[in-house]
This record gives sequence, structure tokens and C-alpha cells, in this order.
Amino acid sequence: MSIKSFLIGSPIETIKEKHERLSKKMGLAVFSSDPLSSVAYGTEEIMFALIAGGAALLSYTLPIAIAIVITVSIVVTSYYQTIHAYSSGGGAYIVAKENLGELPGLIAGSALLIDYVLTVTVSVAAGIAAITSAFPATKSYTITMCLVSILFIMVVNLRGVRESGKVFSLPVYIFIGSLLVLIAASLSKSFSLPHIEREVTGAANIFPVFIILRAFASGCVTLTGIEAISNGVRAFKAPEAKNAGITLVWMAVMLGFLTIGIAYFSNYYGIMPNPNETVVSQLARTVFGKGVVYYTIQFATMLVLILAANTSYSDFPRLSSIMANDRYLPRQLSNRGDKLVFSNGILILSFLSALLIILFGGDTHSLIPLYAIGVFTAFTLSQLGMVRHWIREKGKGWFKSTIINGIGGITTGVVLVIVAVEKFTHGAWIVLIAIPFVVFLTQKVHRHYLSVAEQLSLEKCITGEKEYKHHSVIIPISGLQQAVISAIKYAKALSDDVTAVYVYIDPVETKKMKEKWDVSCMGVKLEILHSPYRSVMEPLMDYIDSIREKHKDGIITVVLPEFVPSKWWHHLLHNQTALFIKGVLLFKKGVVSTSVPFHLKV
Repeated sequence: MSIKSFLIGSPIETIKEKHERLSKKMGLAVFSSDPLSSVAYGTEEIMFALIAGGAALLSYTLPIAIAIVITVSIVVTSYYQTIHAYSSGGGAYIVAKENLGELPGLIAGSALLIDYVLTVTVSVAAGIAAITSAFPATKSYTITMCLVSILFIMVVNLRGVRESGKVFSLPVYIFIGSLLVLIAASLSKSFSLPHIEREVTGAANIFPVFIILRAFASGCVTLTGIEAISNGVRAFKAPEAKNAGITLVWMAVMLGFLTIGIAYFSNYYGIMPNPNETVVSQLARTVFGKGVVYYTIQFATMLVLILAANTSYSDFPRLSSIMANDRYLPRQLSNRGDKLVFSNGILILSFLSALLIILFGGDTHSLIPLYAIGVFTAFTLSQLGMVRHWIREKGKGWFKSTIINGIGGITTGVVLVIVAVEKFTHGAWIVLIAIPFVVFLTQKVHRHYLSVAEQLSLEKCITGEKEYKHHSVIIPISGLQQAVISAIKYAKALSDDVTAVYVYIDPVETKKMKEKWDVSCMGVKLEILHSPYRSVMEPLMDYIDSIREKHKDGIITVVLPEFVPSKWWHHLLHNQTALFIKGVLLFKKGVVSTSVPFHLKV
């Protein structure tokens, strides 16, 4: 508990939850760090895709960036309406489930959960790539630095929403400021430095349209995280919907300006994609040289890319809690921790992200193809759900809202197809398989909870049901000591039919035990079970089954004497036989297990 208090601080009372809400400025840092950080690698991914068709195709970088920004504006306009229509949060999952049905809702929810895991992985990997670009000697420590970064973000988020907002706000705004300085300096230098023509080393592909579509699909990672604000409306201060909507607009304006600025000047200064140095690093080096400003930009980029994972840490636990409340995920995910955050969701997200970092070696370019499929699936279902919502409600301005969401749904649907087709062979097939698999698991979980609820319902009670006619108490023992004596006293208080059971393994020990028992048995009979193969569990379970067969209308209580060491590590020095017995008995109908602890002082 002392370690826990040191890491995450003192607990927060439930009544103080409203004081943990976010302002617009802090909300921008918490929920928009993912889409804003994608500026650092969005242009780079476009250029890496285009270079496959020859350097001549790099001239399409800016037009593709503009097309992506137009897509951003369409999606943001659609989500602005979603925020005001569903101010309770939940985003694509709630919208799709309420308007399109259970299956579309689960597809949207599953797609987002997968995308949030990938967001953490890609963001952290891209952030560490910014450091290895500036300091190539650190490249061999990529995985270690990624895992440490995930651990840091996890601990900060476990400390609470406001705490994470305070920690992450400054780096986000430093990053925005540094990129604005970079774009301003690039513009200033362009007046004295002419446009640099790239050396064309290869001819354009005979079908450049496919290369361009692939580049567009790669650049669409810029849109990931846009839905985060609509999922977390309830995290904002009142009026929640208004503050969330304003924050969404702020994010869209900054995202569009920075994306076009980086794409334009990367093209103007003839930047070439380089696996060992990011595009932002090359542009900053070209404009400022390797001085203080350059390293400031790299450090800020590294910070915001790593902290961009915080968007997922805000939304993954929140979405999983909503789905858990609907009984589609384990109910533990709906529980708030000491700091009023969904701690279990944070821990699971950290584990899955760390696992992906290890599997893919922390390589951004290996992870990017897996990215964006989930988020565009959720985008499309959310917008189609909103179309259904407006048509059904027919409130004020419903026709205009239907058109806006309809255009949004068609746009994101087309982009989804492009991304899925163009990235399929590069790894997108994994996500296309993972989404149905997660949907299948959520349905299995839901069916289990429905079955449990039905079986536990009071409506299933049978009035006048006969009581147990007999109560047998069995005490498994391995010897005779004070813990056993305490168990015997407890057992005799439960029933007159008490039997101690000893498994015969060593004849010498068995003889000693019988001699002691005759003196200290307290009137309880001893049953000795033979075990030719030295197994304790098998003869014990056979004996319990024989008692169940003898008293079919009875109940059996297995009383387990246990001594409890004073220190946690002392448990490692003793067998855990009682624990195994309880685990097996849990699945035996008509048998109850209970422990009688004997607490040791040292």
C-alpha cells in the first residue's frame, strides 16, 4: 500500500469527481495529443509510400496532405454534431449501438479498442524514433525506451485525470509552439532560398494512381484520435458538450494548419524520406542547423509523440467501462480506482501496448499499416448511426444534420475501403481479422453474463424447497498441530458428523500421527486414506464423492486448517495445498469449503 500511495498518491472521494473535470485548454492536451502528434509522422508516411513509385511522385505530397485535411474537416464537422446529440459520451459505440443495432455497435467498439492499443504503440515508437534520429547511438535501446515510456504514462494516468492533464499539457503546447516556429522560420528562409529540386532517381510507376492511393491511405493516420473528444465529453467541465465542441474545433484548425505547413515546406526544401531520420528532423536541420532550436524541436516532438498515447489512456478505459456496464466486457473494467480512473482498463492497455512493442521491435513503419483501419471503421459506423438518428428524431435542422453526417459517413467509408485494400498485404489483414475476433469475444462475454443473471434471478427460486437432511464436515489434515485443533473446534460447532481425513504416504509419519490423534482428537474420528502414488488430491476427492453418494440430500463442508505467516514472503516457504483444494472444490456441487486461519506472530 505504501508503494501504491507513493506512485499514484492519496485516494480521491467520489463526491469530488466534478472537481476532476477538464477545462478546454487541458482537454485539448489530454484528448488531442494523438491527432496533433500525427503531424510529426503523417507527412513522412505519405512520402515513404510515394517514393516507391520514384522520386518524381513526391510532388504529390502536398495535394495528398490537402486531401487529408479536407477529410479531417468533414469528420470533425460530423463529430461536432455527435458531441451535441450524445453529450453523455460513448462516441461511435453508443451511436452505432443505439441507431444501427447491437452488432454494428460491437464492431465500432471493438475497432476503437484495437485502434487505441495501436495508438499507444505507434505514438511511443514514433516518439522514440525522434530521439534515435537526433542521437543514432541510442537506436539499439529502442524497445527499452518504449517500454519505460509506456510505464511512465501508465503511472501518470493512474494518478487521475487532472494529474495527467497537468503533466501532459505543457509538452503538447511546447510541441505546437515549436512547429509553428518551424513553419514560420521555413517561410522566412524561403524568401532567400529558392525551391530545391529533388534528384529524380527513378521513373514514376506506370500506374501512379495506386501509389497515390496508398500514400493517401498511409497519410490517413493523421485522422486517428479525432473521435476521442466525443468519447470523453463527460470529462469536460460544464457545459460539457459546448466545451468539448469548442475543443474539437481548436484541434481541427491546428491539425490542418500544421499538416499542410509541414507537407508544403518538406516539398519546398526537397526533403527525402529517410528511415534513419524523420522528415520533421530533416526540415528542422535544414532550416536551423543542428543547434539549440533543432534539439528543442526534436525533444518536443519526442515528448508529444510519447504523450500522444495519453489520448488512448483517456478513451480506452472509458470506452471499455461503458461496454463492461453493457455486459460485453469483464465487469472489472467498469470499476473506478482510488483516483476515480478506470484503473483496470489502464493496466490492460499498458500490457497490450508493451506486448506489441516487443513483437514489432518498436518499429513505427511496421506498425503504421495496422493503424487507421479500426478508427475509420468506427468513423463510418458512427456517421451512419447519426444519419439514422436524425431521420428518426426529425428535430430542428434534422435535414441539414442528416446531409452533414451522410457526407461524413460516405467519405470515411470510401477512405476505409482505400486503407483496407492498399494496406492489406502490409499487415492490415491482422486488424481485419482481429476486429471480428474481438466482436466474437464480446458476444461470448455477453451471453455468459445473461446466463448468470438468469440463473441467479429470484424468479428461479423454488418455494417450499426441502432443506438439507444431513451435514457432513470433513477436515483434511497433514499432521496434528494448533491450526488443526482450531479447525476441529470450528467443525464441531457446525455439525455432529465431523471426520478428519489423513492421506497415508509415509508409514512412519502415519504411525506417529495416529498415536497423537488418540490423545488429542477431541472426540473426532480419523479416516486414513491410502495413496499408493503419493497423491493427496485424488484420494481426498474420491472420499468426498463417496460421502456425497452416501448422503445425496445432504451438504458437505470441507474445513481447511491454515496457518497464516506474518510476512508475505513467508508464504513462499510453505505448501499451498489448501489453496489447491479450495480451487478443486469450487467446481463440486453440494460441497462448501471454508478456511480456519491460525495467525503466526513471526
